Parts: sequence; C-alpha cells; structure tokens
Amino acid sequence: MTGAGTLGSVPAAFLPALRARFGALVRELSKFGTVGGIAFAIDFAIFNVLLHQGFESLLAKTISTVLATTVAFAGNRYWTWRHREHANMARQYTLFFLLNAVGLGIGLTCLAISHYGLGAFWPEFQTPLADNISGQFVGTAVGTLFRFWSYRRFVFGDTVVPDPTPAPPVEVPARESTATPPSAPPPAPRAVPRM
Repeated sequence: MTGAGTLGSVPAAFLPALRARFGALVRELSKFGTVGGIAFAIDFAIFNVLLHQGFESLLAKTISTVLATTVAFAGNRYWTWRHREHANMARQYTLFFLLNAVGLGIGLTCLAISHYGLGAFWPEFQTPLADNISGQFVGTAVGTLFRFWSYRRFVFGDTVVPDPTPAPPVEVPARESTATPPSAPPPAPRAVPRM
C-alpha cells in the first residue's frame, strides 16, 4: 500500500515536473520535425533537380544537404530552441554545421553502400529510385536521430524546465454557526487638542 502523497516509489510532487519536462520535449520534437520536414522537402527537390541535370549522386546530395541545412539552422535557432540561450551565434552556426556534417556523412554512407556497394552486384541499386530510398529515406532517418540529439545537447544547450508552482492549499470554510459573532467594541473617541 502506498502512503499519502506518493505513487509507488515516485513522490506525487515529482509527477507535475516530469509532465512538464515531457511536454517540453514533445514540443521540441514537434517543432524539430516541422523544421526537418521543410528542410527535407528542400533537400529532396534540389537533390532530384541536380540528378536530372547530370550531377554525380554524392555531389548532388552534398549540395542539397548544405542548402537544406542553412534553412534548418535558421528554423531551429529561431523557432525550435528559441527559448534557449543564444550567446555566441558564430559558435552555434559552426557547431551546427560540424554536427550536420556528421549527419551528412551518415546519409552519404547509406547512399554509397547502396549505390556503389550493392550497385556493383545489382544494377537496380544504381537507379534514381534506389538512390532516393537509401540517401533520402534511410540515411535521412538515421541522420535525423543523430542531429536531434546532438543539436539539443551541444548546439542549443540544455535548459531546465521550471518546476510548476504547487497549487495553494484549498481552504475549507469553517461551518457557520447560527450564533452571531461578538461585535467589536466601538472605537475610542479621539482626544481633541485644546488651544
């Protein structure tokens, strides 16, 4: 049996703080996902335009990712994590792009394994459809998980969600009695100074 004010081994006062932290994380993930979706659409469109223009697959992916990253940085800095400290924009911008380069490397690795590794044995892996699946979907999914974690941790810093203030205790009015309370004595007369 649990004591009053606890839920198992978790104190009841801890639950609102946990709920607030979880809610903040969900909001960040939603905003990050929206910004990422827009950046993904830009990446996808530019990648395919460059492929149709005759660019080599890895070069096309590099160019499209760099352009989409610029959009993602602005969206994440000024919307997703705008509530976090932004003391040194040059440092944030540089760190964002370095970590994004790791994310790009993850996407390029998936594309290279598919296009050049598996494509050497099966030509179907060298088609634009296969390049899109391996580079855009598989590579982007794995790279996005890394990006969210690293941007939140290293670029935009940790923030502490303030604990919600506990609600003031509810006062239960005392039972009214039928007897009237004693009246206060009348105020004493003020002394008037003599002249």
